[in-house]
Amino acid sequence: MIKVENLSYSFPQKDLYNSISFTLEEGEHCAFIGRNGSGKSTLIDIIMDPEKYIFEGKVEKESNCRIGYVSQFSQLDKIEETTVFQYIGEKFITLQNEIASICSEMETSSDIEPLLEKYQEALDAFAAINGDDFEKNINKNLNLANLNKCKDLRISELSGGEFKLIQVIKEMLNSPDLMIMDEPDVFLDFENLNSLKNLINSHKGTMLVITHNRYLLNHCFNKILHLENMELQEFEGSYIEYNFSLLQTKIEMQELAIADNEELERNEKLIEKLRDRATTDAEGARGKTLRVRVKIHERLEKRRIKAPFIDIKHPNFRFFIDNKIEETVALKVSDYSVSFDELLLENVNFEIKSNEKVAIIGPNGTGKTTLLREIFENNNPSIEINEAMEVAYLSQLQGETLKESNTIMEEFLEAGLKTYEDVTDYISDYGFEEDALNQKIGSLSGGEKNILQIAKVTASQGNFLLLDEPTSHLDTYSQIALEKALEEYKGAILMISHDFYTVVNCMDSVLIIEDKTIRKTNIKKFKKMIYASHFDKGYLETEQKKKLVETRIEKALKEADFITAKELSEELEELIKLL
Repeated sequence: MIKVENLSYSFPQKDLYNSISFTLEEGEHCAFIGRNGSGKSTLIDIIMDPEKYIFEGKVEKESNCRIGYVSQFSQLDKIEETTVFQYIGEKFITLQNEIASICSEMETSSDIEPLLEKYQEALDAFAAINGDDFEKNINKNLNLANLNKCKDLRISELSGGEFKLIQVIKEMLNSPDLMIMDEPDVFLDFENLNSLKNLINSHKGTMLVITHNRYLLNHCFNKILHLENMELQEFEGSYIEYNFSLLQTKIEMQELAIADNEELERNEKLIEKLRDRATTDAEGARGKTLRVRVKIHERLEKRRIKAPFIDIKHPNFRFFIDNKIEETVALKVSDYSVSFDELLLENVNFEIKSNEKVAIIGPNGTGKTTLLREIFENNNPSIEINEAMEVAYLSQLQGETLKESNTIMEEFLEAGLKTYEDVTDYISDYGFEEDALNQKIGSLSGGEKNILQIAKVTASQGNFLLLDEPTSHLDTYSQIALEKALEEYKGAILMISHDFYTVVNCMDSVLIIEDKTIRKTNIKKFKKMIYASHFDKGYLETEQKKKLVETRIEKALKEADFITAKELSEELEELIKLL
């Protein structure tokens, strides 16, 4: 269906691809992964509209290949008063009206031939998108996404997550040959994320989806495209199998690398000895032996293991505390209520300690972001922050904390770093090289912007972090690096997140929004609740065993104990089969 061959493309300030090739076959559900800023969205744009770009190589599509597309950005402006049914069925309704109009014309026209031709074209177009069953299919997909109740609502009445799912349903029902989605999961709550999983898995056509969401990656795809360091590799199989394959390769390559290094060291010592002896006999036997040995050394250097997909560079997130305090109450919320068109939260009460990490969980549109922003602004009588707490805030609306017209350099000088060298040194830990510092923030990917937000939060050295969807747009490697940094952080955290893995990996407890109020529960109970609702019996236990084995493999690799690592990888393979 799609064939990309030896594609190379560069921006003026950045090389993106170096002779990459891949194919997409009919019926494949392909996840497209890679680090933030590696060029995934640009590559999708090239596939959709190659005429816009000047590149080397080939991009071939089947003739008349119809592409459905869901952007990572929602656009509501022109359709807010349209109903959900009218929005999803727009193409079908338009064709129905066109067919009815042609029939009316034929009743009174004396020249019926051209009308018959138009009528047949409209019928063919209607049939191509399975128009006869469109109402039944709309109802079926709304039911699959648990959105039956939304059918007659106006688009303006939907939450952001609900509208994202409606966009997906609309594109799927238009029966494209290839369905492309760019981070459709961003900001979806867990219920909507589960609905998206159901929609993806029910779709019979070919799909190419950019996603960093580990829940979708683990449960939706049968092919992986991984873009890294201007190179791309294809993998036929699931994301879990792909990661296992990477781990096996890592064990083998580390073992080979150590052997190569030992051989290189032996060779270097031998060359040094030969050089000493050959100084007086450069053209004789010793000189010839030296030249042969140098060539062997060059060959060894060339075949030294290089692994752009194995040891992937990720940001070095580190949260420092400028003002560490003894355990006390950091935040107290008493009888808090908030409403817009309707009441969202009523009589909410909770406390957070100065060393406690707490996630807020709840459906889209229930007031989580409003609550977090009001805590940050600290001018509501229901909210009391301990005066010893220094608050740092990360917004899901990146424009609230980053100025798009600034360069990266300007942004961090304004944030309090003193010199060009200070910014260069500081920002390099977050994956930005010196030549990127003059880039405008507006030109960066969503993930790169979020990394800059996190960098600003860490620079503040606050002891109380307010984080609104901190993993949004982040690639999986950056998510894991962030989780590690949050786990090691010694201050208080209040975090809105719909990422199940981030919550259970580094939070102490969860505030769950239900029926316009909030109740607090510990992570153990929260885990059981999620697994009981969304996974088969035994999945939690198997996944915990898998994580333990992966940790043991990592330890074995650090100690260069390759025999143990290989034995454990066999154990891991059996657990993966169960998942």
